[in-house]
Amino acid sequence: MPYEPPPLADLGVAWSNPFADLGSEFLTELQPTPLPDPYPIALNAALCASLGLTPERLSQPDATAALAGSAGISGARPLASVYSGHQFGVWAGQLGDGRAILLGETPGADGPMEWQLKGAGRTPYSRMGDGRAVLRSSIREFLCSEAMHGLGIPTTRALALVGSPYPVAREEMETAAVVTRVAPSFVRFGHFEHFAARTQTDALRRLFDWVLNRHYPECRADQTAQSAVAFLGQVVERTAALIAQWQAVGFCHGVMNTDNMSILGLTIDYGPFQFLDGFNPGHVCNHSDTSGRYAYARQPNVAYWNLFCLGQSLLPLIEDEDQTLAALERYKTAFPQQLEWRIAQKLGLPACDALRAGSLPTETAQAWRSSTEDRALVESVLSLLAHEQTDFTAFWRRLCGWVDGSQPDAARDLFIDRAQFEEWSRAYDERLGDTRREPIAQAMRRVNPKFVLRNHLGELAIGRAKLRDHDGIADLLKVLSDPFDEHPEFEHLTELPPEWASSIEISCSS
Repeated sequence: MPYEPPPLADLGVAWSNPFADLGSEFLTELQPTPLPDPYPIALNAALCASLGLTPERLSQPDATAALAGSAGISGARPLASVYSGHQFGVWAGQLGDGRAILLGETPGADGPMEWQLKGAGRTPYSRMGDGRAVLRSSIREFLCSEAMHGLGIPTTRALALVGSPYPVAREEMETAAVVTRVAPSFVRFGHFEHFAARTQTDALRRLFDWVLNRHYPECRADQTAQSAVAFLGQVVERTAALIAQWQAVGFCHGVMNTDNMSILGLTIDYGPFQFLDGFNPGHVCNHSDTSGRYAYARQPNVAYWNLFCLGQSLLPLIEDEDQTLAALERYKTAFPQQLEWRIAQKLGLPACDALRAGSLPTETAQAWRSSTEDRALVESVLSLLAHEQTDFTAFWRRLCGWVDGSQPDAARDLFIDRAQFEEWSRAYDERLGDTRREPIAQAMRRVNPKFVLRNHLGELAIGRAKLRDHDGIADLLKVLSDPFDEHPEFEHLTELPPEWASSIEISCSS
């Protein structure tokens, strides 16, 4: 039978695909592989609005089919891009979009946004993979990308989630799903590594110019080398800030390969991630990571290692090792400064100092100047939490109640050895002094979330979704989109994790 193209859905948005103009060295144009009987699971109403769409439009059968890859989209120009990378510290060679297909970009309230269908079928870069994503992992990515956005952490976003009864083999047979995710760009460190490793300097320069013009115009200089040094420095700064934000909320990525690092400093590729329950700096959330390379406490150093790989890939443009190393060295100052500031905010120290000075709270890490005593206070609270592996999210939120007196014992009650908390809290109380506590606690509640996507909450929502009950996803999306609010009707989602939560295993296939 002759090939019949799928019907086209007109989503009512203007499409373009500038990445496609880079040419065949960078990508393969292809259509998604259709999924049978697609059905809607979840839509992100706020993101719909920012893209000029409505949930009602994206809920229509033709739109559901299009977002499952089972129908074309009028104006889109689908493609998969090629990149390479280091995986678990080892050069893996050519990789690429093995199950993600870039549809193109559309205008948005925050600028142009690229759309990807993750789980849309095989591409030339799938290697031995089937190009599919399963319902379980797709729910996790949909919810976590919005959880990170709600926390104010740079991330790709999730627009829609559709499912299908189509069977997919992982550790067991599961069903397929597709996440529509959006971002200003999906370019990774690995895109640059790919062309540098192949000594395709002309292609490397074209990619660099494309990224520079679209996303880093402030780095443009008269000479390519100067532009590349400025660009690398900016990526270093963004990555340092991102990792500090991860550490401050107890987020473990799980697979910090260079091909999973965004050139824009976004959190990208949600696989075996986890928000810490108990604070264990050595925690490894990825069951596949048998060496513990991507343990929580190792993430900052791994980020620097990945940046070093990016710096190496830019050497053909910079042509000066000393300048490259100088740009990379900025990480060693920027990351500790960013992390110290984030923890200080969680303790309310900038708010406390602003109240004393009669000024506005400090807005940036660069403006925060800690004392030796402040650094000791930060180090001691993290040591305190690690000693008993105290629940990370609960401690910080309850500490707000200790500060303003609304929950004077709640934080202390998380510890078996309460005397240790009492000893630390005396030093903390002395640091706060006689400053009014209510405004400090209010500032702390704006940075210490009440809700995060704990693994067991995700598992409960996944279990319901397998029965076509999507209310658990909707409830989590509501609180995770605004995780600092009280949401009293969802108080049960703040309970400490049950014992079975520690037995949840998340792997690279997740």
